[in-house]
Amino acid sequence: MNTRIQYEPSWILHSRPFKETSKIIDFITQDHGRISLVAKGVRSRKSRLGGILRSFMPLNISWSMRSDLGTLIGAENNGKAFTLNGDAFFSGCYINELILNLVHRHDPSPEVFSIYSEIIRDLSLTNSLNSSLRYFEMELLKLLGYALSLDHDSKTLDPISMDKYYEYRIDEGTVETIKTGPMVFMGKHLIAISKYEFDCPEVLQCANRLLRYVMAYYLDGKALKSRKVLKDIKEIEKNN
Repeated sequence: MNTRIQYEPSWILHSRPFKETSKIIDFITQDHGRISLVAKGVRSRKSRLGGILRSFMPLNISWSMRSDLGTLIGAENNGKAFTLNGDAFFSGCYINELILNLVHRHDPSPEVFSIYSEIIRDLSLTNSLNSSLRYFEMELLKLLGYALSLDHDSKTLDPISMDKYYEYRIDEGTVETIKTGPMVFMGKHLIAISKYEFDCPEVLQCANRLLRYVMAYYLDGKALKSRKVLKDIKEIEKNN
């Protein structure tokens, strides 16, 4: 069956060369989830779409789909491209990699499209990149059915106590503990994270540690290119 979709709000997640003048492009769409399309001839100098099909540009696209890989029919701007520079650019690439690795193809999720659109706008405006990224990660996990339970003890079901210590376990949730370890947090910090209160540096540091662990688990240990490149750049800058 040949399905044809027109003027669907979309963002580009990734593209790669295909044959001599074409590309295979991964999109996140508003109503049709994540899709992959062949964009024929867009690497040719004569292509009118070459300058439009770029990351962080809101698009309306049209395509036909006969199998898992469809064909791009048309594309137009759906607003101005967002300019992401430096760390903001790599943060955007990180977000794209999360979507590519965690969101299934052809799984409609307008909510994922909405939070993606929101984070790209935020990254172009904010100086608090870490806070924006932690917010996105927690919202994405929630939409995928992996919401973090940080407001109660998973064993006793008692509310988290501000002055007690808790260990976060992937398979159990938050459990009171007297141990120390990388996934042990004060209750007050877990409560703040659950409310997205990242203004406090100590809370943000805990959120960074927690979300890095959780995302690594759901990525099944896969290393993300954007994170490695940014780390390498920071290392070079530090040594110069």
